[in-house]
Amino acid sequence: MKAVLLDSASLGEGIDFSPLKRHVDTLILHDQTSPADCASRVSEADILLTNKVVINAEVMNAAPNLRHICVLATGTNNIDLEAAEERHVSVSNVENYGTASVAQHTLMMILALATRLPLNQHSVSAGDWQQSPFFCLLDHSALQLAGRHLVIVGEGTLGRRVAEMARAFDMTVTFTARPGSDNDSRPALHDVLPDADIVSLHCPLTEATRHLIDTEALSLMQPHALLVNCARGGIIDEVAALDALRHGRIGGLAVDVLPVEPPRDGHPLIDATSEALNLIVTPHSAWTTLEARQRIIELTSNTLAQRQQG
Repeated sequence: MKAVLLDSASLGEGIDFSPLKRHVDTLILHDQTSPADCASRVSEADILLTNKVVINAEVMNAAPNLRHICVLATGTNNIDLEAAEERHVSVSNVENYGTASVAQHTLMMILALATRLPLNQHSVSAGDWQQSPFFCLLDHSALQLAGRHLVIVGEGTLGRRVAEMARAFDMTVTFTARPGSDNDSRPALHDVLPDADIVSLHCPLTEATRHLIDTEALSLMQPHALLVNCARGGIIDEVAALDALRHGRIGGLAVDVLPVEPPRDGHPLIDATSEALNLIVTPHSAWTTLEARQRIIELTSNTLAQRQQG
């Protein structure tokens, strides 16, 4: 049984791939694979492992022995699932590997926005504290989290973990109804936005959630409200959210994701990080603790073991 991992470098340094080797005869690791190199690299593979390399019908046709594709991520949008089904190629992915890591990152963003960390850092760099008539700088009053209302979109494992951590700060938590659902007893997002102090997104990007936070939704939010997106780029209308932040219609914005990644052509939010705004942009790094990245390999190894037993 020959397995080929097409983009091992996408998991970063320090990863132990030995758990995978226990369940295959041969494991070939490629740091990166371009579309032009896919056909030659998969030609003898029984199992393909990929994080973000696209596996389409053409790639599958180049691998006549292919029986299984392991996606080293939660989403399977880089796999042509219809082509896989036609060729009787099974597809697996990994879930809940980064719950602790992403929840930690989410709370970091909430805490940083609530304490106005980006604004305070900008003021210190600009010399404002040095010129203050008092011992402290009172330009950017912090938002105390105790007693505040956190609205979470997405009551999965991650959303529940964020809620658990928020309650430790004495926050009140409300989960909203699933976007697009007609029979969900939970409150609709637009109904709770006017009362939200913080909104945190932990839902997949679908047609129902694309631009879920748009100009209309932003208009319902309180001027001090904080918006955090550690889910997928495009769930918020980033340009509209930036405009709302600049004009004081929301109090803070933090994103770990953008619609196109990496953003080789730039993005307005990246450009705005040099401004005096309560804004945080991180490079899709919420999942990147070593523990979370290694967990991907462990879960994939478990999948291969189950295939052997089956």
